[in-house]
Amino acid sequence: MSAPRISFEFFPPRSLDASFRLWETMKMLAPLRPGFVSVTYGAGGTTRQLTHEAVKAIGTHFGVDVAAHLTCVDATREETLAIANSYADAGVSQIVALRGDPPKGADRFTAHPEGFADSVELIEALAATGKFNLRVGAYPEPHPEAREDLADVRWLKRKFEAGADSAITQFFFEAETFLRFRDKCAKEGITKLIIPGILPIENWEGTKRFAARCAAQVPAHLDEAFTKANAEGREAALSVQVCADLCRRLMAEGVEDFQFYTLNRPHLTLAVCAELGIHPQDQAAA
Repeated sequence: MSAPRISFEFFPPRSLDASFRLWETMKMLAPLRPGFVSVTYGAGGTTRQLTHEAVKAIGTHFGVDVAAHLTCVDATREETLAIANSYADAGVSQIVALRGDPPKGADRFTAHPEGFADSVELIEALAATGKFNLRVGAYPEPHPEAREDLADVRWLKRKFEAGADSAITQFFFEAETFLRFRDKCAKEGITKLIIPGILPIENWEGTKRFAARCAAQVPAHLDEAFTKANAEGREAALSVQVCADLCRRLMAEGVEDFQFYTLNRPHLTLAVCAELGIHPQDQAAA
């Protein structure tokens, strides 16, 4: 079984210390030669300028293809497309196009009166420019706002019809979750690439809180295993084992691409990649 293709997600730093941590993370992970890396937005577009700066810095100094997250939260169509054009002017050819999370304090997304109503409208407008490879989000477990079982699959199909080139899923804990979702997508006529999003677990309690916010189901056996591992001081070792086993199970079912949610911390991702036969190939730019 050959090594999979990989990509990494980062979030933009909000402080000097966080900037140094992201820089060191990139120095450690860039030699793994990811196909691309992506940089997120904060909820409500709160890190818009920081994302732009991080995207440009990573692309310039590490020579990797960077996909910039772009949302339509709290912005007009004109403002959103101006941001996209600024990325194009900076040489960025990939965008992860998302509706975006509601601003802090808001219960649900409300479109700007002069903005895009949803991710499909955003994707259509970006596709019309002809400037970008467009990646989108996908939900192997029901999105908190989904109203019926196939809502997420059918909405993903609309994104592809609007011009998306590939999708990256929310994280999940069991291979069958992704495989069932992939089967549903195939039955709905979706043929484009869906990349599973993989989360190396840095902190189990924090991961459970994150999972609750995005409606990801936490298996009881994992909760028991991580609770015991934490008490015994071997949480990191278990995390690598669980993550690598998840990837290997997916690879056995034909999955060839993974995106790792790094949380701007390189060590677990490095260890998992090593388990999958992916090793540094050269030195990253300093």
